[in-house]
Amino acid sequence: METVGGKGTEEEVRGENLLKRVRRGWMWNQFFLQEEYTGSDYQYIGKLQSDQDYGNGVVKYVLSGEGAGSLFVIDENNGDLHATRRLDREEKAFYILRATVVNKKTGLKLEPETEFTVKLHDINDNEPKFSKEVYTGSVPERSDIGTSVIQVTATDADDGMYGSSAKLVYSISQGHPYFSVDPNTGVIRTALGPGDMDREQREHYQVVIEAKDMAGQRGGLTGATVVNITLTDVNDNHPHFTQSIHQFRVPESSKSGTPVGRILATDRDIGKNAEMSFTIVSGDGMDVFDISTDEATQEGVITVGKPLDFERKPSYTVDIQVRNTQVDPRFISAGSKDMATVRIGVDDVDEPPLFDKASYVMEVKEDAAVGVAVGSVSAMDPDGARSMVKYSIDRRTDMDRLFNVHPGNGSVFLLKGLDREQAAWHNISVIATESNNPRQSSHVPVSIRLLDINDNAPTFAAMYETFVCERTRTGQRIQTVSAVDADEPSTGHKFFFSLLQTHRSNFSVKDNGDNTAGILTRRGSYSRLHQSVYLVPVVITDGDYPMQSSTGTLTVRVCTCDRDGNMEVCNAEALSSSPGLSTGALIAILLCAVILLLIMVLFTALKRQRKQEPLIISKEDVRDNVVSYNDEGGGEEDTQAFDIGALRHPDAVATLEDSAKQRRDIIPTDALLYSPHHRPAPASSDLIPPPVGMASRDNGDVRGFINHKVLENDCNPTAPPYDSLATYAYEGAGSVAESLSSLGSVSSEAEQDYHYLSDWGPRFRRLADLYGAEDCDFS
Repeated sequence: METVGGKGTEEEVRGENLLKRVRRGWMWNQFFLQEEYTGSDYQYIGKLQSDQDYGNGVVKYVLSGEGAGSLFVIDENNGDLHATRRLDREEKAFYILRATVVNKKTGLKLEPETEFTVKLHDINDNEPKFSKEVYTGSVPERSDIGTSVIQVTATDADDGMYGSSAKLVYSISQGHPYFSVDPNTGVIRTALGPGDMDREQREHYQVVIEAKDMAGQRGGLTGATVVNITLTDVNDNHPHFTQSIHQFRVPESSKSGTPVGRILATDRDIGKNAEMSFTIVSGDGMDVFDISTDEATQEGVITVGKPLDFERKPSYTVDIQVRNTQVDPRFISAGSKDMATVRIGVDDVDEPPLFDKASYVMEVKEDAAVGVAVGSVSAMDPDGARSMVKYSIDRRTDMDRLFNVHPGNGSVFLLKGLDREQAAWHNISVIATESNNPRQSSHVPVSIRLLDINDNAPTFAAMYETFVCERTRTGQRIQTVSAVDADEPSTGHKFFFSLLQTHRSNFSVKDNGDNTAGILTRRGSYSRLHQSVYLVPVVITDGDYPMQSSTGTLTVRVCTCDRDGNMEVCNAEALSSSPGLSTGALIAILLCAVILLLIMVLFTALKRQRKQEPLIISKEDVRDNVVSYNDEGGGEEDTQAFDIGALRHPDAVATLEDSAKQRRDIIPTDALLYSPHHRPAPASSDLIPPPVGMASRDNGDVRGFINHKVLENDCNPTAPPYDSLATYAYEGAGSVAESLSSLGSVSSEAEQDYHYLSDWGPRFRRLADLYGAEDCDFS
């Protein structure tokens, strides 16, 4: 088969005659088609011709592959190939198809299927496009001509391998004369010199760049983009003060660091190039004031550096210099700066007294007498009025009131004796106050050091536990002792040790000369049974003036030792010091035992009291208390007058002491004149005879109890003879009203007749009316 209207390769055209090969059925592999066809008919691509097609209509051409049947169709009778619609190379540059021939009658393939390609020829149908619609670039101001700013890039979708449809040329359509663009690379560069590219005059530029295909020839397509270019700042301007002379005022009481005022300087540059540094370079206030830069506002802040005094100097003048912190030597010389003059006036204020020293240190001997002057302080009013100053001590710093100060001359003196060993330093505060204005005051710290005197005797440095073996040798060292002294002599401590001269000892003391001493034996043997403990008095003397000494007693215990001198057995006292309970533990145990004993005693007393209180034990006791109704007391509620329980248990009453039965509201002042067993016999008229008809079981105990009480009251000098009538009569059967006790009352809830109370007299008539009324009367 061969192609008609298509383009085969040279190898395919010559393939039939080369080396006498066997001729292949397909002798083609590609067709070429121009894109963007605008005709109304199908676009003819080429013709397929098979060797098996003899023109008898038996052969049928079949097409398959990309776009077969939709984009591409083939005439099955003659093999003509067409494109059904317009194709775009930028959308798809080629298509791969497959073709074969079959027998129309049998449907069998007459030749094998072969693949071929349809390529689209490019036309210039796409304009150049930039990668960004808007570019942003920057370049330092005052740059040299030709300084690169930014590069723009455009692309063309057309085929760059076919013609010049994709060959681009760049040009600048807006931005002259400041910038230029390289036509081949698209690099934008500055076109003016440093003097013309000044940010302070113009900062932003907008440049339009075009890209044209067809190598810029007529008929080419064009694309454009916008480039925004900013000139960045360089330090090409130095700062300037807004005014050359500034004036400020500040109170003389201003502390160090107090702001005085602000001065302003401007710089046309921005950012770090506009950062400024202020300096005081001259003037009489150069050492009195300071200046710094406010980082936020770039202002110069003048502050007080040293204390001000209106009376000493009322005004100051300073010269201030401003310059950039970062200088670019290409544009500004190192000496570029600006100067301004600042005048500062000091305002007078009422100031507190001022001490001539910031603090005082005084010394006094610890044995100084009360009233001795320790030192003095001095303060004065710094104002022109020179008011008088009074001195006092801040008692919050001298709570023990050890010191005082003279209010007029500031002399500090003692109020109490001092002891260096208790406190070597005393820190107080002295107050100076203006006489005319007490609100103006100031404080000054005063440190008082106590000088040591030798007023303490040396003592043993520790509690020494010393023992000596029964078998020893003369001159044997059994202990080394040292001493301490609360004093602190300037030359250091020096102690001397000796044995008390009046004491004849079995031991000796050897002074080592280094503030220690050795205790030596003077015998070769000691007997623990004969004497188990020796007391050795050692005299310790210091070397200061006046000399102080003390006597320390060293206890030496006699012990049984082994051959190497190690202690084995000591006396009982030594053994008692062996590890065991401490004194504190023993005291704690003893206190616990005492507390437990007290609790037991208190519990026993309370228990005994509870047992003695009730005289009526049985809950079924039917006796009531006898209440005296002829006593102007509390009436029926007064149950304290008499306790019938005493009648129930006369034996229990006899066992109680007489003091337990006295009135609770009377404190006895004297004892009874007579004891219960030695009282004078009462008169016969004092005795109350028993009522007639009294039951025999009550005649003995009740009558005797009443007689006993009558006698007791008659003989008791503390019993009140007024406002109290104690009736101890027994109410028997002879009474008209009979007994009022509930003992004989009817215990049942049956109705009772109380009308008989009216026969007792006028006093009981009201009672009869109350008790005789029906229940309905009260409803």
